Amino acid sequence: MNDSNHFRELLEVFDNPSPERNFTIQHHCPEFTSVCPKTGQPDYGTIIFTYVADQNCVELKSLKMYLQRFRNEGIFYEAITNRIMDDFVAVVKPRQATVESRWTPRGGLNSNIIVQYPDIPLA
Repeated sequence: MNDSNHFRELLEVFDNPSPERNFTIQHHCPEFTSVCPKTGQPDYGTIIFTYVADQNCVELKSLKMYLQRFRNEGIFYEAITNRIMDDFVAVVKPRQATVESRWTPRGGLNSNIIVQYPDIPLA
C-alpha cells in the first residue's frame, strides 16, 4: 500500500442529511503544514475545501487527522493539492469539489493552487 492510500484511510464520512438538494459545504484548514522537498523547510498554508455532497459528507475530525499526516511529508504544492483532491474524491464521492491550497510567502512569492472536480477538460 502506498502512502497516499494509507493517508486516505483516515478520511471518514457520514450520510448527507439532504441528498436531494445541491448545497455547498466549505471547510477552511488554516494551519496546514508540509515540508519543501527541495529545502527540507516547513511550508505553511491554508487548505480550502468547497464541495457539493452527493450521498456523503466528510467527517471533520477525520479530515483534521488526515491533513495532519502531511506535516513531515516532503511534497511540492502542486502535488499535495492534487493528492488531497484525489483522496477526497475517492472517499467522499462529491457531486463537485474544489480544493485550494494558499501558501504563505517564501522568498517574496506566494502561491495558490486550485484543483476542480470534475476535471475541466483541456482545450
